[in-house]
Amino acid sequence: MNRFLSRAWRPLLAGGVLLLAGPTARALDRPNDVFKVFQFPADQIPRIDGDTNDWNLVPESYVITTDQLVEDFGRHKITDASTPQVRVKVGWVKGLNRLYFLYEADDNYWDFSQPGLHNDTFELVVDGDCSGGPLIEKFAPTNSALTKWEQYFRMQSVHAQNYHIFTPARDKDWCMFWGPAQYAKRLPYANAAQRYDFAPGQPGHYVLEFWITPFDHAPADEAQAVETKLTENKTIGLSFALIDYDDVNSGGTNNGFWNLSRHHTMYGQADYLCAFKLMPLEPPFVKPIAADWAWTLRDEKSRAVAFQDLSVGKLEKWHWDFGDGETSAEQNPVHAYKNPGYYVVILDVTGPAGQARRSKVWDVALK
Repeated sequence: MNRFLSRAWRPLLAGGVLLLAGPTARALDRPNDVFKVFQFPADQIPRIDGDTNDWNLVPESYVITTDQLVEDFGRHKITDASTPQVRVKVGWVKGLNRLYFLYEADDNYWDFSQPGLHNDTFELVVDGDCSGGPLIEKFAPTNSALTKWEQYFRMQSVHAQNYHIFTPARDKDWCMFWGPAQYAKRLPYANAAQRYDFAPGQPGHYVLEFWITPFDHAPADEAQAVETKLTENKTIGLSFALIDYDDVNSGGTNNGFWNLSRHHTMYGQADYLCAFKLMPLEPPFVKPIAADWAWTLRDEKSRAVAFQDLSVGKLEKWHWDFGDGETSAEQNPVHAYKNPGYYVVILDVTGPAGQARRSKVWDVALK
């Protein structure tokens, strides 16, 4: 068996066809480090325009800098003058399956004049469900019954995704999505903007702002894609690398490859990604008290509705008005409506910080 193959993806041969077993364990690099993903308030989602002001509210404790990376080829030390100096911030918004990124870099030589792969690069890999295992066909098991191209179309960036982002991208797409699911780098799944004022070969400051949608399953057929559901306190697998070229005439050889992971092959091995936690709102953005709720139909025949309190803050009392003349003081009541109709349901909550109300008009509609 290929020594790079994760235990989570050991091959099973059945009838001469390679089957990939489901994940059995989560394996991530740097087990003592958990990087934080900042939660943007819903009314302060960053605009993708290359302007960094939207990110000023992100605390410094969320920033990942050059000195946290590893140069795994040994070509340069982090203190080398030719090393790009970078700052990376990662964010998310509760209710959206998007990861937001701000990448800022200063380099003494920006190489981006060629139309192909030779380009200063920010290479990003994400594994939304921490399924682990190989995501690039070159790391597939050597005893696979599948051909190289069958592996490419059936596994490449399917359970974890690789974005080869050009910094800057001039006269070409903002990134190479390394797999058949090319829809993953376009709206409505991704968006990017950059700002810079230097020419190829010159020094300067570069800003890249973008968001992507992580997928638990991203096959070539977009209709079969399954987005990763991002929820508070969830841990995802993620890592990135800086690929630096300092000579347009150097052919395909890069000048340095710096990794957040300690493993160079993280670009194709999801086991080597790092743990990133989707954080709750920081205290300055948490309201002392706010009412909210959701509902589900428990039984259609009896019109029994289960209400769920989603309010925030320290709460002491709840008062539900179900819109049919009935009320409840329970936190999460179940109420059976006698008649069909459209109902205005109101939740009032009370706590040390005061009172709050959430009314929803005709959300509850029963036949």
